[in-house]
Amino acid sequence: MPIRRRAALYALLATPLVARAQGGAVGTWPEKPMRFVIGGSAGGVSDILMRILENRLRERLGQPIVLDPRPGAGGMVGAELVARAPGDGYNFYINHIASHGIGPTLYRRLSFDPLRDLPGVARLAAMPNVLIVKGDSPLKTVADFVAFCRANPTRATFASAGTGTSSHLSGVLLGLRIGIETTHVPYRGTAPSMAAVMNGEVLFAIDNAPASRQQVLAGMLRALAVSTAARAGTMPELPSLQESGIPDFDVASWYGIVAPSATPRPIVERMGAELVAALQDPALAQRYREFGADPAPLGPTDYDGYMRAEAAKWAPVVRASGATVD
Repeated sequence: MPIRRRAALYALLATPLVARAQGGAVGTWPEKPMRFVIGGSAGGVSDILMRILENRLRERLGQPIVLDPRPGAGGMVGAELVARAPGDGYNFYINHIASHGIGPTLYRRLSFDPLRDLPGVARLAAMPNVLIVKGDSPLKTVADFVAFCRANPTRATFASAGTGTSSHLSGVLLGLRIGIETTHVPYRGTAPSMAAVMNGEVLFAIDNAPASRQQVLAGMLRALAVSTAARAGTMPELPSLQESGIPDFDVASWYGIVAPSATPRPIVERMGAELVAALQDPALAQRYREFGADPAPLGPTDYDGYMRAEAAKWAPVVRASGATVD
């Protein structure tokens, strides 16, 4: 079934119902508060995207939404917590490219399988990463940037929010595409990595659009291009890296909701329908865009397929980076 038709079907399904598992009733759901674990700090991208949805879900489902930040290990601390939680329809995880796209290859000794143990409920949003340099840098275009890096490969240093994040692997991929070996300098989070670029400690970074938005507007950072294949609707003035001559470069940071694999399918379908319907609301979608994220609703089946494709895409990049986490 085409994705658009599936989205319409999920919207139609977003009505109160009595969830039933295969062969037996699971009762009227939900009957108590639902916990959404966030694999990052309060105020981060996952937290903000979920807070925008919080009121809508509470109104539709009639129960409080509890946001539970559990930062650490690129989101894997929170992911493991939910993977081990009861599959009773009251435990969910706000997942992302790091946990389900990069993590399956990066982490060698996980006690769980993200794709198997935390299947999809709904994709929420996608946003481009942005190639940024210092605000007063003489590099004003992607062509300037590529020429400088090729002439000065030892100075092609880049900051990331940590090993294994999309900001790390995006920098590795950029080096592969322009034919040089970039030097990764990991920081403990997005804020210090942005400061490193502003202070001239590194040449560049490629991170989520909201991470550098205010500094770009203030002139402390300069945005050169977005990482998606086409220009982003949230910043159409910026060219894409691919448009600027970087071949086969299409990277989006994405976020969604997953649940323990034992969660009854009717509950997964209901929650997925509610989330897809919420993201089709113009006012809510506009709030996402103002934050720098494009609403990108997918229901459970389509989201599962998307995550598996992303994991396959990132596996060779992770291996090329040499990064592993035990």
